[in-house]
Amino acid sequence: MGEPVYETALGSSTKDTITLLGRDLAEDVMGTVGFGELAFWLATQRRPAEGETRVFEAVLAALADHGFTPTAIVTRLTYLSAPDSIQGALAAGLLGGGSRFLGVTEDCGRFLHDVLSEVDPLPDGDEGWDALALATVEKRRAEGKFIPGLGHHVHKDGDPRTRRLFAIAAEEGLRGPHLELFAAIGRVHPRVLGKTLPLNGAGVCGAALADLGLPLELLRGFALLARTAGLIGQLAEELRHPVANDIFLSVDLNNRPVPPDPHA
Repeated sequence: MGEPVYETALGSSTKDTITLLGRDLAEDVMGTVGFGELAFWLATQRRPAEGETRVFEAVLAALADHGFTPTAIVTRLTYLSAPDSIQGALAAGLLGGGSRFLGVTEDCGRFLHDVLSEVDPLPDGDEGWDALALATVEKRRAEGKFIPGLGHHVHKDGDPRTRRLFAIAAEEGLRGPHLELFAAIGRVHPRVLGKTLPLNGAGVCGAALADLGLPLELLRGFALLARTAGLIGQLAEELRHPVANDIFLSVDLNNRPVPPDPHA
């Protein structure tokens, strides 16, 4: 009985060469393939078209950094506590990517995909998309559930990333059914909710990634890929203009003891 064989189409090396996705890494990839294009290629094992790369990289840019979010703060504080562990600081920030920050990208993509999987044929024109969206929002409201990607705590009058990503996808002929349904939800939800909420950037990124045919199981991974660059930027700024110690001292010097509050 021979040794087991572990097949992979990704990286492989011999004494003299390194291959990646069937290409010579040094000669065919380095200096030729951009990192965003390569990330898409690694995930799908097919080289993206130019327009797909543009949309994908726009998503990465949209999700890279959004200021002093919890993920950024915890990265800076972890670095303050363990400056010898850059990987720990980055990991701390990435581990905070969940249902409120970053994870919305996956949640929205999955939600839209689940709705579309029940529809055949797909709507043709805004009227049909609006009808589907209206039924979808009404169903979620009856179930007492939120619409992923709807609402933002800062951009209450519209997330600038959303309209830009819609425009880029349209320019590249990649405004597919996930984006169409998401746009329709943005148009019709006030009829059901009685108020107007913005379509947020994380949600539109999930819709765009789903339209690119990327695996739904990896959508949060792409958000984390983007945020890794942002967290490196947070650490670079922390080195030049540190604020983590001030954040720590603000809490440490302004806390007050209170009696225990046991739960029954």
